[in-house]
Amino acid sequence: METNQDHERRRFRRVLFDAPVEIVLGDATFTTLLVDLSLKGALVQTPAHWPGGPGTEARITVRLDEGDDVIAMDGQVVHQEESHVGFQCLQIDMDSITHLRRLVELNLGDAELLERELSQLG
Repeated sequence: METNQDHERRRFRRVLFDAPVEIVLGDATFTTLLVDLSLKGALVQTPAHWPGGPGTEARITVRLDEGDDVIAMDGQVVHQEESHVGFQCLQIDMDSITHLRRLVELNLGDAELLERELSQLG
């Protein structure tokens, strides 16, 4: 459960977005659903038979539509609950960050706020 203190510490706004997600962990692939997304990571529903835990690194791919548009990132589990797994983005390619930026921009509705968050990425 998120507290006000957690929300105040968060520097990146989360975008609620319902989409299928594929998580590749070693030789295993898990399919689940996205809960929300930010410029710095993703929150997904815990996949069935998920063996990971905090510190686990995996490849996360969010399918944006029926076409080829995806957001793919290498991430690390930073928190895990019974029903959700939170990933911090470690690396993302240029096409994926472009899609992510556009998605966040459309949902925030404030280009200035988006620019502020992008500048915090360093």
